[in-house]
Amino acid sequence: MPQFSDDLFLGPAITYMGTGNRPYSTTFTGSISTTTLTVTALLSGAPLVVGMYVDGTSVTDGTYITALGTGTGGVGTYTVSASSTASSTTMSGHTNTAFDNPSPMSLGVGPLGRVYVWDILPQAKGAANIVAAAITTAATLTLAAGTSVKSVVTPNGTVLQLDVPRAVSVTTGAGSPTTVNITVSGYDYYGQPMSEVIATGTVASTTTPGAKAFYQISSVTASGGSVVTVSVGTADVFGCPVRFIDKSYIIRYGWNNGTTDDTSGVLTVAATATATTTTGDVRGTFAPSSAADGIKRAVVTVAVPGIAVGPNATRVGALGVTQA
Repeated sequence: MPQFSDDLFLGPAITYMGTGNRPYSTTFTGSISTTTLTVTALLSGAPLVVGMYVDGTSVTDGTYITALGTGTGGVGTYTVSASSTASSTTMSGHTNTAFDNPSPMSLGVGPLGRVYVWDILPQAKGAANIVAAAITTAATLTLAAGTSVKSVVTPNGTVLQLDVPRAVSVTTGAGSPTTVNITVSGYDYYGQPMSEVIATGTVASTTTPGAKAFYQISSVTASGGSVVTVSVGTADVFGCPVRFIDKSYIIRYGWNNGTTDDTSGVLTVAATATATTTTGDVRGTFAPSSAADGIKRAVVTVAVPGIAVGPNATRVGALGVTQA
């Protein structure tokens, strides 16, 4: 999953992320026995507070106050971070001015996320740039690299590679079609195997887009005879490289040099249930409001949470559930 050398993690270990330095110091008479500080008299300054450092004879370096105890007006007991044995003497309490650090705290904000800019320039879709129009039988259909699709040799064999991760579509010809299930198999942007079943339906001259974003196509099969021609091509539905499970994670979704969100476009969140050949895309997709043409650019800014990047990242958090 995505990780970066400068990932931030402010977790449950002691951190120094208070709201700022406390602008004062104080002197007092006190003693320390193990981790209990007893203040008998406040000499100058304001009462001690949690996070202030304590200095004095026989006090362990770096000792600071972790909890308030009994007493009023600064006189009473406090819990400190380090064990010491210091007899009654004049001590001081102050912020760590030598390093200009704020007060220490026991809990941070947790793993922080990232902002990912998804920037693509998709080519025009094609109704038959994966499988040319033909009347099907219950067999494997012949792949043919059409416009904006290329045939490449990979460790998984020869596949058709699309210009960007995008959904495929099935188009029926004129006539009286019967329903045929077209199974498309291939790989996503990360090389994970995936398959989708798209039904042709019984309406002639209709294009049905799929829901999953393929990057490579390895095979297309038909469940039976189609009566009319069937072709397989690309659709204007594009797959995000990182998962978003709520539209609120989308900070901005621009299209075609627009300065505002493409609100007429369609954002589809990631399918989070166990993937099958009929479930949606595992990361999420964007279908812009007008046809791609190799000139219009999609720029989508995604807020990526701590479960997707950084030390608490998981594969599912970043890339979605396992493809099917």
